[in-house]
Amino acid sequence: MTHTIRDIAQAIGAEAAGDLELTVSGAAEPALARADQLALAMDPKYAPGLAKGQARVAMLWPGADWQAMGLQAAIFAPRGRLAMAGLSRMLDAGPAIAPGIHPMTVIDPSAEIGEGAAIGPFVTIGAGVRLGARARVASHVSIAEGAVIGADALICQGARIGARVVIGDRFICQPGAVIGADGFSFVTPEKSGVEEIRQTLGQREEIRAQSWTRIHSLGAVTIGDDVEVGANATIDRGTIRDTVIGSGTKLDNLVHVGHNVQVGRDCLLCGQVGIAGSSRIGDRVVLAGQCGVNDNIFVGDDVICGGGTKIFTNAPAGRVLLGYPAVKMETHLEMQKALRRLPRLAARVAEMEKVIAPSSDRD
Repeated sequence: MTHTIRDIAQAIGAEAAGDLELTVSGAAEPALARADQLALAMDPKYAPGLAKGQARVAMLWPGADWQAMGLQAAIFAPRGRLAMAGLSRMLDAGPAIAPGIHPMTVIDPSAEIGEGAAIGPFVTIGAGVRLGARARVASHVSIAEGAVIGADALICQGARIGARVVIGDRFICQPGAVIGADGFSFVTPEKSGVEEIRQTLGQREEIRAQSWTRIHSLGAVTIGDDVEVGANATIDRGTIRDTVIGSGTKLDNLVHVGHNVQVGRDCLLCGQVGIAGSSRIGDRVVLAGQCGVNDNIFVGDDVICGGGTKIFTNAPAGRVLLGYPAVKMETHLEMQKALRRLPRLAARVAEMEKVIAPSSDRD
């Protein structure tokens, strides 16, 4: 599939110059671009690579002298990454899923399949499932009984959608994700060591044998519109009420959302984030890679957490956090500076002790 420069510029709302009828079949880094590809050089630091490649047209920063670069046309992107979003949407055909329903798929007779759906081989769809119009389901996906999935969904290979899960429109699910597994919830007949430690913060009266009794998950998972779930991410269903993911929220690969968690709208949960059971995450929260959120706490709207941050207590709205345990980012940076100064401080104290000790001995 090819696109003219005019069509690309119009699609992403950008200005263009030169021969707008030139066509490209893809995009590439400047030094590797072929003549039929759009070179991506949205920052002046990438411009030298154009001379090493064969591109006739490039996406450049506003005001760039495209003719001096030997180009025949150019698209000007005021915000490079935003332009990349529109361009990549145009160029990405997505997984190849043939129209219609593959003969090697098993669909319960009571399931409702929306008009224009495409379902690949080895898919199983349970009783009472409702799959929206134009949904695309790749091979080896399973959708359990009573699940509801909105229009224009894309569910990639090997994903698992559990029973009674409700998902909105334009859902994207990457390979291997599991939505609606049982929550990790267990209890002991007597007060457990964990409960005791939580109350005493480390002290234990005695250590005794204990066994775990399973608490079953009677709830499900509710997901809003325009949500994306990354590869091998997991969202557990609630114990009684549903686990909830708000509209517009994006989960990266290997994210885990525990039972009863409530995640707000337009959040960004990066790789290996873990949110323990019954916590609440506000709107527009960003949790960078390997962040952890303790159970039964609240993270306010617009909180941003740097990589590896561990949140053990409620976080006020708008706070920027870093560290283990989480503190304000500026506080964490000061703590790290002080930590680096400790060896020098210890050496100074040792020198002072050498001076002070003899006089103390005389006294």
